[in-house]
Amino acid sequence: MSTTTTITVDGMTCGHCVASVQSEVSKIEGVTDVSVDLTSGQVTIVADATPDAGALREAVEEAGYEVRA
Repeated sequence: MSTTTTITVDGMTCGHCVASVQSEVSKIEGVTDVSVDLTSGQVTIVADATPDAGALREAVEEAGYEVRA
């Protein structure tokens, strides 16, 4: 059964930003789909189980951005 998690990421300004966040979040174990909306900063993650919040934060930071608290 899949779960959907949505987070908001600050600092993205272009398509490259979107691709970087998408790439890093996709590396988290169990993630099957990542959709990023540049305008709102919303990142929707579909995974086999709810991803660990720390792992999501690390992936976004690895891409060079911040998860909005």
